Order: sequence, then C-alpha cells, then structure tokens
Amino acid sequence: MLRYQIIPVTPFQQNCTVFWNEDTKRGAIVDPGGDVNMLDGFIAEQGIALEQILVTHGHLDHAGAVADMAEARSIPIIGPHRDDKFWIDAMPEQAERFGFPAPVRSFTPDRWLEHGDSVEAAGRVFDVVHCPGHTPGHVVFVQPEDKIALVGDVLFKGSIGRTDFPKGDYNQLIASITKRLWPLGLDITFIPGHGPNSTFGYEKQTNPFVSDAATA
Repeated sequence: MLRYQIIPVTPFQQNCTVFWNEDTKRGAIVDPGGDVNMLDGFIAEQGIALEQILVTHGHLDHAGAVADMAEARSIPIIGPHRDDKFWIDAMPEQAERFGFPAPVRSFTPDRWLEHGDSVEAAGRVFDVVHCPGHTPGHVVFVQPEDKIALVGDVLFKGSIGRTDFPKGDYNQLIASITKRLWPLGLDITFIPGHGPNSTFGYEKQTNPFVSDAATA
C-alpha cells in the first residue's frame, strides 16, 4: 500500500511530499526545499528507507535541501528536466536574496528527465510529464494506478503557477495543463507545491485560468 505525507517546508510553506510503501518501508521524497531536521525526523519516526529524491523544478523552495539530503544518505537525485539547470545553478544566489539559512548548495541530478520517462519509487512506477511554463524544465510525476500526481507549481486549487520569472511562459503553462494533464484522467488527485490538494476534474470545471469556460 502506497502512503504519503505532505510536510510544508521553508517560509514559503512548500509542500514537500514523502512517499513510501507501507509493507516494505521503501520510500522517496519529492521537492525537499528546506527544514531538513523536520524531514529527517519524520522519515526516522516512520522507519522509511529513503531511496531517492525527486525534483519537479529548480526553484529554491522546492530544491534547497536536495544536495544536503542526497549527500547525507548517498541517494540519487532524479529530475527535473535539463532546461531548469540555470535555476539549480543559481540556488545559492536565490537563497541569499530571500534570506534562507546558508549555505544552500546547487547540485547536478543523477538523472535528468524527459517527457515520457518513468521513475520507479516506493515500489510504484511514476510517469514523467514535462510541463513547462512556470519554469522551462518543470516536470510532473504521475502514478496512474493510485491516481496521484505531484504537480509542483504548475497547477493549484483555484490557480496556476506564476509565469513572471525568467523563462516563464503563460501560454505554454496553459497548454501544459490542458494538453498534458487533463488527458491523464480527471479523477486524478494532485498534490500542488503550495496549498490544498484538488483533482484535475474539479480544476477543469472551476479553475478561473484553465477551466473549460476560461479556455473556450
């Protein structure tokens, strides 16, 4: 049985998610942006054997603790798409600008991801969907059997990701959501990078940016 826990981290209250298999205790962490002691405490308390780190995109609040957690456990970093390398490389400067506790280190993933790839984590296979717009290298992880998607900052309940950052693209983001996420299944529950969960179906009906009415 697949279990997950959302743990908001950093002053931005970013939804870091820990996934694990209840039977084997094998697990993975998605977007550890910071607050490593809190994350380590939860992982130890649950007895999870963390095997890898998945990264949706290169923004500081999603990836600020990736290097430290990977090094401490000698586990691989998976994702995002290579087009976010410039964001990852700039994380130390991002941290200084936003007053994050120093030092925040950049990293090179063990595996860059492409659209259509798959990633095995916690005994499940996640499909990789490249969804540029918020950042050019943003990826989404989808587990079709459990009907769960980790969408980072692509989509939120009632909103969408910002596109005013370097290499953001509003039209590209709308296309990523409507052309690449909706066809995966409207019954899929998604965990966003901030705020509460929702479903693709609910957002397709009601979201003021990407509902059927908004995009008609």
